[in-house]
Amino acid sequence: MSYKIVGVADPLSPAKETIKMMHRIDEDKYFDDWREAAKLEKFADAVIIATPDKLHKDPAIAFAKKGYHILLEKPMAVTPEDCCEIVNACKENGVILAVGHVMRYHPVSRKVKELLDSGVIGDIVHIQHMEPVGYWHFAHSFVRGNWRNEEESTFSLLAKSCHDIDLICYWMGSQRCVKVSSFGTLSHFTKENKPKGASSRCLDCSVEEGCPYSAQKVYLNKANRLNFGWPVSVVCSNGVYDIESLTDALKTGPYGRCVYECDNDVASNQVVNMEFQGGQTAAFTMMAFTNAMGARRTTIYGTKGELQVIGGGPIKVFDFVTNKETQHVAKTVAFMPMQLRAHGGADYYLINSFISAVSDNDPSLIISGPDDTLQSHLLVFQAEKSRRENRVVLIDKDGQ
Repeated sequence: MSYKIVGVADPLSPAKETIKMMHRIDEDKYFDDWREAAKLEKFADAVIIATPDKLHKDPAIAFAKKGYHILLEKPMAVTPEDCCEIVNACKENGVILAVGHVMRYHPVSRKVKELLDSGVIGDIVHIQHMEPVGYWHFAHSFVRGNWRNEEESTFSLLAKSCHDIDLICYWMGSQRCVKVSSFGTLSHFTKENKPKGASSRCLDCSVEEGCPYSAQKVYLNKANRLNFGWPVSVVCSNGVYDIESLTDALKTGPYGRCVYECDNDVASNQVVNMEFQGGQTAAFTMMAFTNAMGARRTTIYGTKGELQVIGGGPIKVFDFVTNKETQHVAKTVAFMPMQLRAHGGADYYLINSFISAVSDNDPSLIISGPDDTLQSHLLVFQAEKSRRENRVVLIDKDGQ
């Protein structure tokens, strides 16, 4: 994997300056706003777009028109119409579009797909899939953080779990979803559940010690162990990583707020039930209140066997014919850069596939391309429609 970063656009100076120094970026390719870069003649092969969710469409379309291949953070956009516009722009301008559905690229996910396609459990009958968000992770990102409020970002199924709906579609193969229902709500993180005696900020709260969501526990305890990585790094938005800076941010910023007094409104727990063309079914659960964080649990039931996997494996397959269980381990690379090890290393495999696709001009290396990604996004929108309208939604071949 060989590439060179030649430009950066970011309104936040600390983040931008770090990238500039790491990659020795020229002054004339150092921007406060992506629009400045888009005005110039094309000066790179590809662009990575990681703006806030609601701000994906405009840069994606602008850079597609300039001929840049695009790696776009998920979700693709926050409305079905914007998703369709992005896909159409990339197709019309003949550029590669890869969406950051990193879970598709994880070796375990791909090994599961390989086993399913080989017929090791016969025909798929049902997929049971669960994402444990993690109790403090949900409080960080979806109660205090950037994805807490639909008006500012989007609904939590799209922001957090479009990965998982996409993964279910990936494993189901050519069968498309024809029917969906969904239920879910915001639990616990409301003003009505605020403990007696709790203050509006964790650092001066008399009952903080008994609260699992305390900012003292989530952030300061980590920093006191000299851990200023995520999520502490998000709180220190000024780019200064020390106890004093963190404490000041918790006293005045959003991450020091009591979780029962935030302006959050996104669902903390949601289930999605799907029926596919051939009669196959799938059930997905997103759950905030878990000890595990991100270690998905999957069971796939087939006519000749059953497949189970938790997190990074191993993948267990029980054969109904032999009445025996076998274990399969996905092959991984021996080394990957530290900064690409997130999501169990899936970030590395996504970046590697994208760079290879651009370098070789081979879109087939992208397994989260425009058509598949659009269909799974449209399914997420239909699932949320079901939850809001309290009804089963029928889906046509166009995903509508």
